[in-house]
Amino acid sequence: MSERPIVPGGTPYGTHRVLEPRGGLPQPAQRVDNDFSRLFEGEVLLAVETLNVDAASFTQMEKEGDPAHIVLRTVADRGKQHNPVTGSGGMLLGRVVQLAPGRPAGEQLAVGDRIATLVSLSLTPLRIDRIAAVRPASAQVDVEGEAVLFASGAYAKLPADMPERLALAALDVAGAAPQVARLVKRDDVVVVLGAGGKSGILCVAEARRVGGPGARIVGLEASECAAGELRGLGLCDAVVAADARDPVAVRGAVLAATGGREADVAFSCVNVPDAELGAILATRDRGIVYFFAMSTSFTKAALGAEGVGKDVDLFIGNGYARGHAEHTLAMLRDMPAVRALFEKRYG
Repeated sequence: MSERPIVPGGTPYGTHRVLEPRGGLPQPAQRVDNDFSRLFEGEVLLAVETLNVDAASFTQMEKEGDPAHIVLRTVADRGKQHNPVTGSGGMLLGRVVQLAPGRPAGEQLAVGDRIATLVSLSLTPLRIDRIAAVRPASAQVDVEGEAVLFASGAYAKLPADMPERLALAALDVAGAAPQVARLVKRDDVVVVLGAGGKSGILCVAEARRVGGPGARIVGLEASECAAGELRGLGLCDAVVAADARDPVAVRGAVLAATGGREADVAFSCVNVPDAELGAILATRDRGIVYFFAMSTSFTKAALGAEGVGKDVDLFIGNGYARGHAEHTLAMLRDMPAVRALFEKRYG
């Protein structure tokens, strides 16, 4: 297809594509403009190959019905893959088709480059022409379509030394490991809820690296299969089968696994609602609870901590940390067992 005409008025944060409400930012918007017959200044046009839907969103869609139908409906209604129930999206793999003027200075990006976007599908204007395949095990959807990335949008070129699907799965949760590295200290007690999932495994791996051999790492995982694979990594001091939605049971399991010590830092990577208080109740006063899962209700977390008298610092999970893509891909290279498990599941 010939190059699309460039029109003025593009903004780095994508406000020019917001249709409802006008003047807002694209992530909270109800509807965005996914007409790519023209491009705005600063945009990158991508031919989309795969959507990597976030775990909370994909789980919700599976419970509701056919994920392929729901994705098509959502994109038709909203101009983006922004799940109206979970409020989350995921990220995508695509090939650069066209670069509009006004991109960041010094950018090393060219037509034909294959990239993974590191911003949410919940803010990415997207058009889907056809769904080719749905792969529930990895929450990935192969599509034919187009999308645009704004000038402020982070991305990563796909590495040459690992399978693309493996890289895409890791980059989807690339913010997890760097956040763990910032928060965990040597010899901490660290609890990871949903430790057998994609972000949970990265949290466990990074906690072991920065916490050192004296750290006490406890992984909670409801799935027997995932718990078994987590034990096989040998990174946790204890892997506990527990329902993260039962806070009293979670607290009891953690105390039993640590000899009565509460967590210094807890990470919630659970992809279902109502897991907030499990992480909070298992954490010591003045400890840290980091909610990485998009299924989290921050109202429940804040009011719940108050209700049980827990003086803990509550962190909202941020999928972006400077250098997070390089950090996570390097960790997979440095930890062969973690990489092998990711390849088995997602590669």
